[in-house]
Amino acid sequence: MPLGIVMRRTPGVTTWVAHHWRATAVLPGAGLADWRVLREEGEAIEYHAATVTLELHGAETEAYLHGLQAQEPSIYIVLRDDADGECPLDVVLATASPYEAQDYTDSGEEIVEKVPMPPALMAWVEAFVHDFHEEEVFIKRKRDKKRLDLVEDGIGDARIVQTADVYASPARKRGRLQ
Repeated sequence: MPLGIVMRRTPGVTTWVAHHWRATAVLPGAGLADWRVLREEGEAIEYHAATVTLELHGAETEAYLHGLQAQEPSIYIVLRDDADGECPLDVVLATASPYEAQDYTDSGEEIVEKVPMPPALMAWVEAFVHDFHEEEVFIKRKRDKKRLDLVEDGIGDARIVQTADVYASPARKRGRLQ
């Protein structure tokens, strides 16, 4: 699904930062855009920064379910600094998976913004999870049938082939040599 990303630029609070950028909303089904001005409120400006494709994968339904059960279901926007270009940030992707968003925050190179999920998008993700989610049953692995509690004195681990008695006391050996 095409997803428009709305970025808000506000004046910086310190002399070192001219502007503060924040992802504020998503527009499901939006057309193409390249930093088009949507609204101006004093010094705050909202842009339709980009349109990216939101892809849902059947293997990640558990993550989508976890995100939908959160107090506020959200879409995560992954951004990168663009020091060379005209635009301050590049929109890399949008995801409904909190697990994938966490993976991007681990690198420290990307900025991940959390945006509330619109009701229409929430219904679309819920329908996808309903169609493709299969609950995985936990299966405890079984131990080998070999009993390791049967230890014979002086023999050691029965699984290791030995030609001599490696665990024998040196005192026992001393008597045989003299």
